[in-house]
Amino acid sequence: MSPVIDFLKKPRGRTTVVLALFLFLGVGPCGWFRGSGSQVGVLGAEVREGPLTISVVQRGNLSAKNSVKIKSEVEGQAAILYLLEEGSFVQKGELVAELDTSGLLDRVVAQDISVQNAQATLTKAEQDYLIQKSQNTSDIAAALQKLDFSQTDMEKYLKGDWPQQLQESEEAIVLATEEQAQARDRLEWSQKLYEKGFLTRTELEADELQFNRNTIRLEQANRQKSLLIQFDNPKETARMEAAVGEAERELDRVKLQASARLVDDEASVRTSKAKLKLEAEKLTKMKQQVAKAKLYAPEEGMVVYSRTESRRGEGDPIQEGTSVRERQEIMTIPRAGGMMAEVSLHESVLEKVKVGQPCEITVDAFPGATLSGTVDFVALLPDKGSWWANPNKRVFRALVSLSDSEDELRPGMSCSVEIVIAEIANTVYMPLQAVFQQDGETICFVGGNPRSVSLGQSNDQWVEVSEGVEPGEIVSLSPPAGFLTEGGGGRAETSDSEGNSLPLESTADSRKGQGVTSQNG
Repeated sequence: MSPVIDFLKKPRGRTTVVLALFLFLGVGPCGWFRGSGSQVGVLGAEVREGPLTISVVQRGNLSAKNSVKIKSEVEGQAAILYLLEEGSFVQKGELVAELDTSGLLDRVVAQDISVQNAQATLTKAEQDYLIQKSQNTSDIAAALQKLDFSQTDMEKYLKGDWPQQLQESEEAIVLATEEQAQARDRLEWSQKLYEKGFLTRTELEADELQFNRNTIRLEQANRQKSLLIQFDNPKETARMEAAVGEAERELDRVKLQASARLVDDEASVRTSKAKLKLEAEKLTKMKQQVAKAKLYAPEEGMVVYSRTESRRGEGDPIQEGTSVRERQEIMTIPRAGGMMAEVSLHESVLEKVKVGQPCEITVDAFPGATLSGTVDFVALLPDKGSWWANPNKRVFRALVSLSDSEDELRPGMSCSVEIVIAEIANTVYMPLQAVFQQDGETICFVGGNPRSVSLGQSNDQWVEVSEGVEPGEIVSLSPPAGFLTEGGGGRAETSDSEGNSLPLESTADSRKGQGVTSQNG
């Protein structure tokens, strides 16, 4: 069955065709009539009663529901040197893109030198540590030896030298005492012999001198012993004790100094190891970055280029020579699992669109074919890219899942998405073009005369009328001459599904694929 017949079988399609014929031929309920006293023909349309479909039509692009994203993993920005042609079918592991890493290669060489320097620094630090450890062993051993010698000298003095000196002093006293006694006996005997005339005076004086000499020697020996006991022994004992104490303190100092030097060298080794590890990790990361510059297909499929964001709100195509940043998507490989449409919703219809609403999708590449789908996602925040194109315009990203999947559909194809907001079973409605605003009041013209009306929901062709006109009446599609130039006269505003005010200008935007509502009736 042809797409035209399908279109005519739909109630909205039949209504649109009949209305177009009426407007073109000027017959039936729509035609030319003259207002009271007016000499100018005004085009009119009939107020209708029946089912009314409220929908939103937006332009969008197809994309795969499930796809493998290939992103740049090179830090910073890198230019694309090679890019596989879009639409090509690739096998898993096939090269699909290559990024420029010339600057990164220079950094790899410099980093390799840094790693070698860090390795040399670590080797020196480890050798210094071993040398210091050996030196500490020698210094501590020398200090221990000095302490041992001091203790030995003290023990030798106390147990050897001092007893010997004391004994020698006592023995000297004993000898001096005996010699004095012997000299005394000799002197006494010499005096007797001198008195009897057997010795001369000179011989007697010689014996007296010898006695005095021995007496003095005895006194000297006693003084020597006294000096040893009172002065020499305490002094030498104190000196020996001081030497032992100083040796002990020297040992403690050597141990502390050895520990401090060893701590410094250990810290230097740890620091050198950490620096080497850091430099090696940097080198490894840089080499990985170089390896990541070549992008391979993670699985087989068709290559689809991604689009970059621009300040104008439009996506720039990925191509060779384009600079991409880290984590920026370069291309995708769609998987089996259906398609979806990506559309941008104007903020004026955001409240109308809900997740789960049915949709009809027409693809530009396949005119006449209509696909069904549902709204899967509506963004909470506006698309920042639209701010650059128009600071006063806010659009929200939405995703529509296609229920029908055709092999001919390709990601990136342009499409039109009609989102069905509501299906009103029976209501009174008239053309949206017949609604005007005058002094804050919504009106229409019936027979050239203004009439106040209350409006409900609308699409960009028809508007629901709750009161003010009756089915069958003819309303003007344009105001009488001079109406738009009079104070307070102009196009009216309609209300959306939430009862909010919606200007007619937004409906005109929808026909351009930028606004809110569409033509369904």
